[in-house]
Amino acid sequence: MQFLRRKSLAKSILLVGLLAGFAAAPADPGDPSVWLDRMGDAVKKTSYEGTVIRIRGGEAEALKVVHTFTDGVIREKVIAQEGNGLEIIRNGNEVHCILPDRKSVLVEEWDDQSTLFSTLPSRDIRFGSEYDVSIVREDRVAGRQANLLAVRPHDGYRYGYRIWLDIETGFPLQTQLIDTDGEAIEQIKFAEISLNKEIHASALAPSYSTENYRWFNQSNPHVTRSVETKWVSANLPQGFRAISTHEERMTDGDQYVTHILYSDGLANVSVFVAQLEDGDSQGESNVGGSNAYSAIVGDHHVTAVGKVPAMTVEQIATTMRAP
Repeated sequence: MQFLRRKSLAKSILLVGLLAGFAAAPADPGDPSVWLDRMGDAVKKTSYEGTVIRIRGGEAEALKVVHTFTDGVIREKVIAQEGNGLEIIRNGNEVHCILPDRKSVLVEEWDDQSTLFSTLPSRDIRFGSEYDVSIVREDRVAGRQANLLAVRPHDGYRYGYRIWLDIETGFPLQTQLIDTDGEAIEQIKFAEISLNKEIHASALAPSYSTENYRWFNQSNPHVTRSVETKWVSANLPQGFRAISTHEERMTDGDQYVTHILYSDGLANVSVFVAQLEDGDSQGESNVGGSNAYSAIVGDHHVTAVGKVPAMTVEQIATTMRAP
């Protein structure tokens, strides 16, 4: 009798072990390129409402976000949960930044990028050349099942990414910008989220009456014109190439500034070349994962800015030449 009980117990342990092994067996995560495509569509077209924690430069802030995509138009509301109560109301490419403590509204024009996810990879990045992309494991974020996607650079001239994509929709529930030491220097993570639920128009309306606020219109703050330029980097990091060049004239002056945009398909670096003026200085600065470096090249002031390591903007800025 004792033997039968032990045998029965052994069968139970074996069965539990087999079931546990079956449950832990990972499902085929699929092609990372397919997941990147899903993510791109989900960021733009998914309706969602939730609370997100954003960490930059060692400081955390909580944001309430409401987002809809209807008839090809993005409508969004972002509310700072702490501090001055900033609200950002987006309707298409027109954005109202409401500052209740100053009783002011700043009107700006934004491009088609996401308010939260301004730099995310797409399948256009060059796999195997500058980056490797893979699905690492299945995880859980904000109570939802997610696939962890890792973007790993081949050198120290660009950052990596970790992105947790909702398995059902492909929406990024959490993103991390990873430095050359493998540490997260910027992070966006949803604490709670509702996806593809009906959102009433009232949820996108300002929380404050702006009738007596001062309005400042910053739309088209500078004039641009496409140009060809002789300015090039004599030692451009591998994988980067110039994808656009134009001149900008700021509203506070008559001088045009040459703007060259370099990209490797994921990381972007903007280079601004202007005539040297009194007071122009050299050196580096940074905010979170964004770095800038200014250099004096002959009689010009050159500044490189991008969400890339400091060594990248310094190398580009200091090697700009106009042969």
